[in-house]
Amino acid sequence: MSGSVKDVQSKAEIDGLLRSDALVILHFWASWCEASKHMDQVFSHLATDFPHAHFARVEAEEQPELSEAYSVSAVPYFVFIKDGKTVDTLEGADPSSLANKVAKASGTINAGEPAAPASLGMAAGATIIETVRELARDKGSATQIKVQPGLSGALQKKIQQLIDSNPIMLFMKGSPEEPKCGFSRKVVDILKEENVKFGSFDILSDNEIREGLKKFSNWPTFPQLYCKGELLGGSDIAIAMHESGELKEVFRDHGIESIVSNEVKTAKPDKADGISENSGLNAALASRLKMLVNSSPVMLFMKGKPDEPKCGFSHKVVEILREENVNFESFDILSDGEVRQGLKDYSKWSSYPQLYIKGELIGGSDIVLQMHRSGELRKILENKGIIKKDTIEDRLKKLTCSSPVMLFMKGTPDAPKCGFSSKVVNALKVEGIDFGSFDILTDEEVRQGLKAYSNWPTFPQLYYKGELIGGCDIVLELKNNGELKSTLSG
Repeated sequence: MSGSVKDVQSKAEIDGLLRSDALVILHFWASWCEASKHMDQVFSHLATDFPHAHFARVEAEEQPELSEAYSVSAVPYFVFIKDGKTVDTLEGADPSSLANKVAKASGTINAGEPAAPASLGMAAGATIIETVRELARDKGSATQIKVQPGLSGALQKKIQQLIDSNPIMLFMKGSPEEPKCGFSRKVVDILKEENVKFGSFDILSDNEIREGLKKFSNWPTFPQLYCKGELLGGSDIAIAMHESGELKEVFRDHGIESIVSNEVKTAKPDKADGISENSGLNAALASRLKMLVNSSPVMLFMKGKPDEPKCGFSHKVVEILREENVNFESFDILSDGEVRQGLKDYSKWSSYPQLYIKGELIGGSDIVLQMHRSGELRKILENKGIIKKDTIEDRLKKLTCSSPVMLFMKGTPDAPKCGFSSKVVNALKVEGIDFGSFDILTDEEVRQGLKAYSNWPTFPQLYYKGELIGGCDIVLELKNNGELKSTLSG
């Protein structure tokens, strides 16, 4: 061993170190933590003092799986592993304790004895040691970190800043002035009825935030409503809280006042002819439209009929609903000018088709297509009780067969999150093989379920026509033997 510090970026690398009989010491650190940086210098000098031990460095927020595996919640954090078992840990910036624990674990001193002078980090220099001690006194010896599986530290920070940017923050599709789905529109209406100021973020404008926030909040759908940094929930929860009066109490308890809290609002009567000043609809038409959108759990207002669509957008939504195996009713808006024009006012949605689920507007063809591709449409249909929820086995079977060549990896082909995934991607690209991919860091259910489904405990995993080919080693072996392309085209 050279006495150097190794940067590790995967469990496999740590497993490789653990195969030897030597002591392994892991330093979990963060680039933004000054105490971590200074302790890292001490750590590097200790690696020189104890050349027969493995010293490894892990960036805690960039490697959330490893941080979770070793229960890291603050940095700097040190883990001592011998014979495959954790024998000691140290949290915080304490160079003397670190040196003593290293010496003790390596067997060079007995418990209770002080470490040798070199092992106290003296080789690192008195300035470093004093700096570490000052940081520990001023800021505490350890800095709390928030580790979320599958999220980088930079993305976590960005999401947290967005959540904290307003006392009430709504992550939605579209903007308050132009919501792009009925659920988002409903929450906007509720907040306006509560007369509170709120900020919003259009998750359709940033896919990284959209996918990251699902993992960050452990909430798979949108909109998401936050109050003083805490997630309240989605549209169903916001509606229930609003109707029960609980939402108003939550805002009040958090010191959020109504914009017009001192004003008394007086409802104005409708015009004499029954036309509402707000909607431009007469009462009879509004009642008819409400009845129509609620006439089936899934209701499509389209041009033409499902078997004879009169426009490509309507045809597209019909195909999607059939792919989802959904029973739905439809209304041909070309057959009734009153409904065609009135529904635009009723829904505040100016084009067709319009898809409704349980009376709530989902959106038009673009929104429905996007939700279908992301799997969000199926989740809504399942949550609303429209279709039976797939078992994890059903879901995995569909995923493994979703492309003739399918790679389950960490990250994406353009941005792999581990070296093994990167090697498989490169092998497939060099051979000119088209393939689909799934980032297992974005879905813990798929990640854990696929291990049992395939009886293969690690990633990446490569499939051909639903059958497992293998992991990185097997793929590289096939490539080196000139058999990869033929295996994936037979």
